[in-house]
Amino acid sequence: MGAQPEKVSVLVVDDDDLDAMAVQRALKSVGLTNSYIRARDGIEALEFLRGKNGCEQIRKPLLVLLDINMPRLDGHGFLEEISKDIDLADTVVFVLTTSNDAMDREAIYEKRAAGYIIKSDLGSNYNDLAEMLKNYWNIVSLPS
Repeated sequence: MGAQPEKVSVLVVDDDDLDAMAVQRALKSVGLTNSYIRARDGIEALEFLRGKNGCEQIRKPLLVLLDINMPRLDGHGFLEEISKDIDLADTVVFVLTTSNDAMDREAIYEKRAAGYIIKSDLGSNYNDLAEMLKNYWNIVSLPS
């Protein structure tokens, strides 16, 4: 069995406050009391992952839920940055986005994202997402 849920941090990288709160509520509703961290864009997420600019460094194991369309550094740029960083290259990232663009999806998978989830497919119920994440880290052995 993989890492225990209470030992996995979840970094939500999304500039939309409502979506970030929906993810947090859904994680709690399925019984996950994990460490929840929110970054509003890719730059802030990298600061958390690297422990820079006053941000406490997030330790592995962790999962990242990443939006594509954000200010400053978008999801594509974030994935490029972590793939070049030896300490972050094995980070497990699920893209959670409004984009249903086939080119976005292909580019994300080329950058080794673990999954591509379209927000509109979830509707207002993020519990399916939380259940999937819970099952994922209960079964998969995450990098530490």
